[in-house]
Amino acid sequence: MIHETILMTKKIFYTSLVLLLCFNQSACAKKASSDPEPPAPPKTGATLYVSPSGNDSSKGTKEAPFRTIGFALTKANAGDTVWARGGTYHEKIRFPKSGRLDKFITLKAFPDENPIIDGTGLVISNEALVTISQVNYIRFEGFEVSNYKSSVPGIDVNGIVLNSGSSNIQVVNNKVHHIESNVTPENGRSGHGILVLGNTDVPMRNILIEGNEIHDCNTGYSENLTINGYVDGFIIRGNKVYNGENIGIVAAGGYAANTVPAYNYARNGLITENEVFAIDGTTGPIPAYAEFNGAIGIYVDGAQRITVERNKVYNSGRGIGIVSETDGFPTQDCIVRNNLVYNNALTGIYLGGYVNYTGAGTRNCYVVNNTLYQNNLTNGYFGEIEGEIRLTENCIDNVIQNNIIYARANSVFVHKYPDTGGSGNRIDNNLYYSDGTAQWIWEDNTFSDFDDWKAGMDGDASSTNGLDPLFMNKANYNLHIEASSPAKNTGAVISADINGTVDKDGNPRIISDKIDKGAYQLQ
Repeated sequence: MIHETILMTKKIFYTSLVLLLCFNQSACAKKASSDPEPPAPPKTGATLYVSPSGNDSSKGTKEAPFRTIGFALTKANAGDTVWARGGTYHEKIRFPKSGRLDKFITLKAFPDENPIIDGTGLVISNEALVTISQVNYIRFEGFEVSNYKSSVPGIDVNGIVLNSGSSNIQVVNNKVHHIESNVTPENGRSGHGILVLGNTDVPMRNILIEGNEIHDCNTGYSENLTINGYVDGFIIRGNKVYNGENIGIVAAGGYAANTVPAYNYARNGLITENEVFAIDGTTGPIPAYAEFNGAIGIYVDGAQRITVERNKVYNSGRGIGIVSETDGFPTQDCIVRNNLVYNNALTGIYLGGYVNYTGAGTRNCYVVNNTLYQNNLTNGYFGEIEGEIRLTENCIDNVIQNNIIYARANSVFVHKYPDTGGSGNRIDNNLYYSDGTAQWIWEDNTFSDFDDWKAGMDGDASSTNGLDPLFMNKANYNLHIEASSPAKNTGAVISADINGTVDKDGNPRIISDKIDKGAYQLQ
């Protein structure tokens, strides 16, 4: 989940992490779930109250609330709601009981108040500020989770952790910030704002992470919002992730989250309607990246059957990656569609294995109907322009179609790196445009002429070059297209399953069997 020079450091740290969190593995394979659906909303049971000015000897009523959240949760049963009044709680929270179907245990902020779970003054350990472990049917809503910081090597600093087979979990509308691993990079810096870790032989299902704001976290070589291991069926929706190190959002596999290879990757997930920006590994008191900003906004790394749609990713290192860093764990059968990706330091959308490092690569994935605008602000790790779309090692049978690819002057539209392991990739029906001149690179050949490009890579016959897509207001990054845009009705319909049923705005994606190029559909 990082660039080429520090992959091994991260793998070692993840192996250490699994020794702290994993147990109860078996070699019995589990059947993959169908497409994820959020659990049913909780029904009303008893009501309990907790307040920083309360007393754990009280009755837990609104007039006589408990003092600590942990104590209040011991009194909650299936269907109950614990209302947290505003103020600061200096305690680590662990849910001790499960709810059941239609009767969640809910821990929720009192309306119009701001309860804060604050790590200031607590002993920092591998235990998160909020832990949801070995329980089911839990909803955690409306809190601030903050100020959990460590400079001690070997500690994974986490705001919220879900693990150990927990299912039917909802983490919604929380603010997670200043979760910081501040050790030096050589000591394996790692932390997460929110971590979902499938570390047992029981799959985690029906996980909903929605409407959260994650910002100003120093995660080192890890990520701000992570889905890793045996997580089968999840939705990551409507979150805002910004001012963070390394990766914004990741669905991962191959990182020792689970000792059984068949379980050790996330699957059947939806990453949608998120806004990710200002993810920069070169910032912070101890930067994770010394040379350049390689942090990816939204990343699928060694996971399978993940849809990344209707997100906005900008002002980060790289935009969206469907990449594999680990041998034996290809990123496979994923769809990246109807996203806006602009103004990122390096590539806009990235496929393949890490250069000179891994062999798994990217297989049977679709990159369709995205709008990419003026990425590649700086050169890449090898001094090259990575390209608006970048294909590295072991890209096999992927489709890149119906995208608007608007490159900076003297930049690169598509860059396919030299590779002996890739084949069967289809690039077509895209709209290429630049205010100046831009090139294509296919393996070791650079093309300035569009016809030469098509002949050299043996494809892309139905794409166009040099036609302005006519964005509404590109100066303000309003990348809707005007009615007279050459992108209108010129895309190729694959299917609703691949192209999606709605565009970036939620409007119908395919109208009268026609589809526009880019992320937006004119109505």
